[in-house]
Amino acid sequence: MRLFLSFALILTSLAAVSAPPLFTEEAATRGLRFTQFNGMSGEFYFAENLGGGVALFDYDNDGDLDVYLTQGHMLGEGKTLQDALFPPPPDMPLSDRLFRNDLDAKSGAHFVDVTEQAGIEAHGYGMGVATGDYDNDGDVDLLVTNLVGVQLWRNNGKGRFEDLTLAAGLTTRSWPVSATFLDFDRDGLLDLYLANYVEFTTARNKPCYAPTSARDYCSPLVYPVGQDQLYHNIGNGRFIEVTDSAGINQASGPALGVVAADFNGDGWTDIYVANDAAANQLWINQKDGSFLDDAFLAGAAVNMDGKPEASMGVDAADFDADGDEDLFMTHLTGETNTIYVNNGEGWFEDRSLATGLAAPSKGYTSFGTAWFDYDNDGLLDLFAANGEVRTVPILAHAGDRYPLHQPNQLFHNLGNARFVETTAEAGDSLKPSEVSRGSAFGDIDNDGDTDIVVANNNGPVRLLINQTGNANHWIGLRLVDRHGRDAIGARVKFSRKGQADLWRRARTDGSYASANDSRILLGLGDSATAVTTEVHWPDGKVETWKDLGTDRYHALTEGEPPQ
Repeated sequence: MRLFLSFALILTSLAAVSAPPLFTEEAATRGLRFTQFNGMSGEFYFAENLGGGVALFDYDNDGDLDVYLTQGHMLGEGKTLQDALFPPPPDMPLSDRLFRNDLDAKSGAHFVDVTEQAGIEAHGYGMGVATGDYDNDGDVDLLVTNLVGVQLWRNNGKGRFEDLTLAAGLTTRSWPVSATFLDFDRDGLLDLYLANYVEFTTARNKPCYAPTSARDYCSPLVYPVGQDQLYHNIGNGRFIEVTDSAGINQASGPALGVVAADFNGDGWTDIYVANDAAANQLWINQKDGSFLDDAFLAGAAVNMDGKPEASMGVDAADFDADGDEDLFMTHLTGETNTIYVNNGEGWFEDRSLATGLAAPSKGYTSFGTAWFDYDNDGLLDLFAANGEVRTVPILAHAGDRYPLHQPNQLFHNLGNARFVETTAEAGDSLKPSEVSRGSAFGDIDNDGDTDIVVANNNGPVRLLINQTGNANHWIGLRLVDRHGRDAIGARVKFSRKGQADLWRRARTDGSYASANDSRILLGLGDSATAVTTEVHWPDGKVETWKDLGTDRYHALTEGEPPQ
């Protein structure tokens, strides 16, 4: 018996070794060569710690996902590159970069830097990216957040962008990090929410210290909080600020993450804001152009102990397949990443412990994140991009020059409202210990599974190509509303004979300072049965398409037959 058990253990170990990795890291080999430079000079400028974001979007309408990455520069008056603790990337301008995906059916994705060719000159200290077709011309536009101000890049549909920030009427009172495009009044035009962090300038940088009395980065609580801003799209390429009239000025916090979804099931888009070391906000749409913060009454402002946490990344999705939008957010070391489960009416319960996510996340500081189905079994899994914001003592004692790095994590949904960490199964792709921040999720090679781009602070970008998801069946949707743009905010019910219904939302927001693939990708497990989709469009209209084929993408346009 003892010999049999030993043999079984050997077979199990060999199977684990021989199993293919879930992801492979292929940034450099695919031409996605980029290193973020945060300008560290030993002054512990607060902003050094937060950048940067990444966007996945199809800017040239050729059917595949291109990549936008934000860049930093030296901070502090009089500081030069000679003052940097780490040199900037060689042969690369210190500006945001746009990479075009020249996808080939045989060789897969390959990226080419087309920043100058596309007319983009983004030299601010870059933070985040939001994507959306704000002028309804069928081309995806870019909103870039910076330490100082924003830039709105209008896509002209011919491979070039134009900076129309001032012409659009966009201004900022604070330091925006994340942003989201949403149609809060259902008029067919994308509005804009800016999640503003704190009032910070390098001239007013405050000295803060670790428990060892050594200099370290500050908490956001030492700076005045910023006021989030809401802009209403009035057409003709212009926005007007409605922060006060919409009631958004009734609450504030050091915002780092934002996600827009219908949380109470009334058909109108609400807004959830993840604040760093302060209570979060849940802005419930009142259907008259105004919002009310219902986070405390709804159970989504603080954790189960009644304490605010250092919320950085956030995502909303129906992870438990009951038809409503649940919340997940990432937090600081010593806290836990948090799941708020929705009861269907916008009331939430913190079930971080019950889902098994509390313990494995407590030793990490996490930023970028998403609920996504990495193995296409129909269940939404989780990814967390990790990296500290304060010195890790054991790394500092070992003489590490950048003692903030941590490995990233992957969690598998077991289907019983519980998760198990599967980081080791991802192979070498998740072994590096880095300072990860923004993360974007989408099908980069159009093979039917979800890939990940991870932006590292003061480090190289990582491209995690999914190696196993399309072993299961799947169906993909691109939803286009009656105005001709991606139907951000649309919800879809997927039905199959003999299977439980599943819900997904078309979105680009969430994660941290990043923008995701706007297409919906649903894993179907081992079932190739045709799928019926019931699309709930952002304007309230509902349409049904029956018997859609699997293992392919479909374009569904409001009011038209499928393509």
